[in-house]
Amino acid sequence: MLGFAAGEARMLLLMALVWISLLTQARGGVLQDAIIGGHEAHNHSRPYMAYLSGKSKCGGILVRNDFVMTAAHCNKNITKITLGAHNIKMKEESQQDVQRFSIFLHPEYDPKTFANDIMLLKLKSKVKLNKFVKPIPLPPAKKKVKAGDVCSVAGWGRTAPRGRLADKLQEVNLKVVEVEECKKISENFEEDSMICAGDPQKREASFNGDSGGPLVCQNVLQGIVSHGLSNGQPPRIFTKISHFLPWIKKILR
Repeated sequence: MLGFAAGEARMLLLMALVWISLLTQARGGVLQDAIIGGHEAHNHSRPYMAYLSGKSKCGGILVRNDFVMTAAHCNKNITKITLGAHNIKMKEESQQDVQRFSIFLHPEYDPKTFANDIMLLKLKSKVKLNKFVKPIPLPPAKKKVKAGDVCSVAGWGRTAPRGRLADKLQEVNLKVVEVEECKKISENFEEDSMICAGDPQKREASFNGDSGGPLVCQNVLQGIVSHGLSNGQPPRIFTKISHFLPWIKKILR
């Protein structure tokens, strides 16, 4: 009996070690279910998040009760904007769907270089603001982002280079890196209008399906998920919102 108990104890210990190992792998990037290297966001912790569905899937940012900001390259037959969502595969009571809106594409957007990758969507009717749906303010013009700043990005994009799109909102922290890092991966990187974020030594990044989502630095909206290497390797490139404030405010008026 004593031998049986000892054997059973060893088996339980082995099962526990296997479970701990699986959890460690999931957090370390082997069994990911998040933005690459990230994790599930707290329910409705980002009430400004928007989900754009149509020919492609993108994120968006509610910047006023009648305007959503996103990336210009997301302009591919958008049919619906969903606000107040956490799990976009479920019909949550918190969700508000908008299917009537006007598109304001930046007039100098270049799909080949991703220059001026920004777009505004004017909702035909104002959304109802509550704890699930709330706009995030535009960044102050003088609030600059610098290398070393830690920012966060969120979205429902792919969980790995060949992974599936996430059902639940995911997030990850990314560090802003020196301009030279992004010039290594993109000869079209423009310091004035783009932000470079993501440690090239880590597997933490935004990816396909996260486009148009927010880059938030020190609780200030600073960027829009734009583009990067096709394998998901960081750093990633974000549209610098402060550079476009004159155009944004013109459209909002």
